[in-house]
Amino acid sequence: MKNINTIEFKDNILYLIDQRVLPVKTEFFACKDYKEVEFAIRDMVVRGAPAIGATAAYGVVLAANEFKNEEKDVFLKKMEEALDFLNRSRPTAVNLMWAIKRMKELIEENKDLANSEIAQKILKEAETIYNEDIETNKAMARHGNEIVEKGATILTHCNTGALATVEYGTALGVIREAHNTGKDIFVYADETRPRLQGGKLTAWELVQEGIPAKLIVDSVAATLIRDGKIDVILTGADRVANNGDAANKIGTFMLSVIAKAYNVPFYIVAPTTTIDFEMESGKGIEIEERDGEEVTHINGNRIAPEGIEVYNPAFDVTPHENITGIITEKGIIRAPFKENIAKLK
Repeated sequence: MKNINTIEFKDNILYLIDQRVLPVKTEFFACKDYKEVEFAIRDMVVRGAPAIGATAAYGVVLAANEFKNEEKDVFLKKMEEALDFLNRSRPTAVNLMWAIKRMKELIEENKDLANSEIAQKILKEAETIYNEDIETNKAMARHGNEIVEKGATILTHCNTGALATVEYGTALGVIREAHNTGKDIFVYADETRPRLQGGKLTAWELVQEGIPAKLIVDSVAATLIRDGKIDVILTGADRVANNGDAANKIGTFMLSVIAKAYNVPFYIVAPTTTIDFEMESGKGIEIEERDGEEVTHINGNRIAPEGIEVYNPAFDVTPHENITGIITEKGIIRAPFKENIAKLK
């Protein structure tokens, strides 16, 4: 995203673009302590696996600053509690767990240092995670651009751009790279019910970048694929198992089934930090179920009758056999996924 920082840490305050109010307003949500960071992740002020990971890292920074004047044993205990609290904010996005694990290991390795020194190391680690994400996204975009043909029409689902990362994006980063290298692409963006991340966020990014695009309701995608109007599908992922199964925004699995039926290439774009090497298959991925009001209401306005029950899973799992390739910062992983993912450890 040009000239916009999704995440900015300044004067011991974490500023996040409040994605709950886009595209009508551009507002920043200020987190002054780790509990406000947990709320921002849980309430989807910030979303997208890489962005959640970087945000959580700065949440640890705020916790360390809050507790650094405590006695050593109290400091370590309160930090453990804070990290566990942040870790529970959303269950599916593995980048959250990855960032928290990285911070836990850092604290353990340096626990004999002064609390203030540990806090400084935590800040430096958060900054490293932040900068790594930017470089990772740009590398993914370069690799992904290799599979985008000149004049391609691309279908994407949910939001995978700068708003879902620190900067540039995953699947939308590939789209941005293809546009910037003059490939004359066209994009169809699913609105992505129930929270409309495609309609509110992806469409906003596409307009900001001047990328030719049309917004569609989710159910239009099938006819576009059937009628030969889609050349490639690019989506992100919140967790990838070591066999290549990928959890992403609900509706992704359905797209993959239709794409397979009509021989349309289907790619996941995700950094290696989104790969859960301990997860044998997608069957083990916990799927977050969110409040039913996300379905019964739009922007606070009820659209469904009182008393109707709701099933609202936030994600689904696309099996590896439906995936053409997984675009990472280290290159494109193809079948056999289990063997090729293992090489990235």
